[in-house]
Amino acid sequence: MDPTSVRALAASVGLRPTKHWGQNFVVDANTVRRIVALAGVKSGDHVLEVGPGLGSLTLGLLDAGASVTAVEIDPVLAAQLPVTVGQRMPDAAGRLHVITGDALKLVPSDVDAPEPAALVANLPYNVAVPVVLTLLQRFESLTSGLVMVQLEVAQRLVATPGSRVYGAPSAKLAWFCDAALAGRVPATVFWPVPNVESGLVRLTRRDPPATTATQPQVFAVIDAAFAQRRKMLRSMFGVAALEAAGIDPTARGETLTITQFAAIAERLS
Repeated sequence: MDPTSVRALAASVGLRPTKHWGQNFVVDANTVRRIVALAGVKSGDHVLEVGPGLGSLTLGLLDAGASVTAVEIDPVLAAQLPVTVGQRMPDAAGRLHVITGDALKLVPSDVDAPEPAALVANLPYNVAVPVVLTLLQRFESLTSGLVMVQLEVAQRLVATPGSRVYGAPSAKLAWFCDAALAGRVPATVFWPVPNVESGLVRLTRRDPPATTATQPQVFAVIDAAFAQRRKMLRSMFGVAALEAAGIDPTARGETLTITQFAAIAERLS
């Protein structure tokens, strides 16, 4: 949908975009087509979309032939989305399932079978990281994804050990998948126009490191390592555990891979 259509639709349902729910709607058709293309969505795919808003990206995904489960926290927008699809793309209405609620509370039983294989979303900046990590944890069916987030968040998610912005989100995401920056998106394609650029992050599921430690145990080690950045790991985990894991006790958390964090958790557990 173009800017005029988006504003008209918002006005028709009495919507005033709120910062609380991070409502910035894509109003550029080429950006929608770019996201769908980079996500590799094709006919027959089942896509999980978080925060569909007024439906620009939803229409793009349906146009590619996908089935879409859209999770929308705003009840007004959730109620309007099937209406919009029914008016603009009636033949695709049967491939849309709308869930009204918080994506952080979503569980597989909430979603129609088959479970979604791809996550494609324009995510609110304030909840992007927990939404991505939570959905990857709960939905093992998600094998790929393309999410649009604030550029700074995108850079953190794809950062590698040793990078200035490598942190807990980078390490935790690496437990589930490989992540790569797939491009930038200017603020001008949104309404309202945000104060920052956005970035596209491509996600590709892979197996976690081979370890006897559980995911919560590994994530606890990651949290501890980044709670006091630039401190040597020996001050948190002790020399013996680190040496047993093959880690230099003078190393810092921002230099470790997810495999090394798992090795520490294995020794501590």
